[in-house]
Amino acid sequence: MSTQHITTTSTAEGAVPGNTLREAMEIRRVQGKRFTLREAVGITVPLCTQVAALHAAGKTFFLHPSVLDHGKAGTELMVEVAGTPPTHERDRACLAPEERRGQRGDSRASVFSVGAILYELLTGESVGPGMKRPSEAAPDMPTNLEVLLGKALVADPKHRPGDLGALAQALHQLCPSGSLPPPEADVSHLDHDQDFEVDVSLSMVPPAPSELTPRPVAAAAASRMVGEGPFAVMEAEPAPPPSGPNMADPTARLAALKERLESDPRPRYIVVKDGMDHGPFTAVELLQQIASASFVSDHSVRDTISNDEKKIGEWEQFAQFAEQAKLNRDIKREKKAFEAVVVAEKQRMQWKTLIGVTLLGMIGAAGLAILMRDRLNSKHDEVVHGDKATNVDVDGGIGAGKEDKAHPGGGGHWTGGAGSFPQVSGGGSCEAAIAKYQEEYTIGGGNGKPDLGAADFGNVLNRGGYLNACGVPSNMGVDICVAVQNGRAVGVTVRTNPSNPGIAGCIAGQVRGLGYPAHPRMDVARTSFAAQ
Repeated sequence: MSTQHITTTSTAEGAVPGNTLREAMEIRRVQGKRFTLREAVGITVPLCTQVAALHAAGKTFFLHPSVLDHGKAGTELMVEVAGTPPTHERDRACLAPEERRGQRGDSRASVFSVGAILYELLTGESVGPGMKRPSEAAPDMPTNLEVLLGKALVADPKHRPGDLGALAQALHQLCPSGSLPPPEADVSHLDHDQDFEVDVSLSMVPPAPSELTPRPVAAAAASRMVGEGPFAVMEAEPAPPPSGPNMADPTARLAALKERLESDPRPRYIVVKDGMDHGPFTAVELLQQIASASFVSDHSVRDTISNDEKKIGEWEQFAQFAEQAKLNRDIKREKKAFEAVVVAEKQRMQWKTLIGVTLLGMIGAAGLAILMRDRLNSKHDEVVHGDKATNVDVDGGIGAGKEDKAHPGGGGHWTGGAGSFPQVSGGGSCEAAIAKYQEEYTIGGGNGKPDLGAADFGNVLNRGGYLNACGVPSNMGVDICVAVQNGRAVGVTVRTNPSNPGIAGCIAGQVRGLGYPAHPRMDVARTSFAAQ
């Protein structure tokens, strides 16, 4: 047994010990080459014999390529380093399911490990979910070797053979020139014995395709003579890996992996979500659930055949699909969010346009209203100002004397002389005229009613045409007080709001020039025009 010092190098899958079978396998992988059937048989047959003897002595260990010394003298198990679980990802794939929780393997576990090592030697790929059938990965492989691997790679140890001697004998028969003959053994023990019955439905190898599906025909391989003398045999050179899609393309890699997973129709996967088991699912069904986001990277998946359980994101076979599904969901979310922004912006623009049109319409309507108002003012000045005026209040007959019997009730026009009524000269304010009249009036008997009423003065003052001559704006209020005697204004006061002395003086002049009903008594009329 080898006890040499081991040096290591590192790869993406883990540390690779030097001078080991793992190192040799990785070198071939980088070169794009595989081991021939003769080379693989030359490695595994002596290994079966050595490992069987160790188990017979009561030893247990982890069997994988990194604990196999691979030199010119052959391939031997380094027992002193086989007591700890492997760290390299491909080495872990060579362990039997029952060993993957840290339990060292017995002879049944070693049968699985030898089968996994043999599969990787011949195909360059690892055992696990999504693995190809041996004949698909290496079309030049003998059919009976595929059957043998199917038995060795049964995941359930209760239905897996445990006779390493029978396995060595069967392998030697596949290629007698590859190794020295192992000790005699009954190869039927690979199918059953007194306490064992193989169940290939539990094998890691996918089931055989339908009889209706034609098996790919391998290209003719070159042949060579192996061995000397009576042991010389004609052996085919290993065929190159079958041509396929460009594996540098992520889409092509996913498509190839999906095809491999779909080749196994067994419902073997249980998904643990929210503390509940879902399934079992076939690989196709599981991929569909991942694509629909029913299951995501954080959900755990248990392979009921290999008994492995880990999160979807940690399964080499499913992590890429979970990541792709998440990427697609992110893209859809971003697209939806972008579309929402576009719709919102479109709505904002529509509102802005509507508001702008409405404002323009309002401005236009306001301009039209102003224009119409100005036109109406210019054509109907008196009507407009008359509508604005309040009722005229009349203080008739200030210092009133006796009622004129010729005109009872007032409202008539007195045409006689002034009599005893004081006469006020014009030109002053309304208040000054009132004061003057009262000062000079000799109080007679009784207070008679006014001789002129509000209607008489309203017919004159409420017609506001005289305001337009002074350019009174529509937003200006006007209050007018006029003292009238003998048909003329003897006193006028005009106030504007806002105050404007120029316009007030103009209006006062216009009011003085109006004609009023005549009566010897002085009457006071007040009127106002409200601002619009």
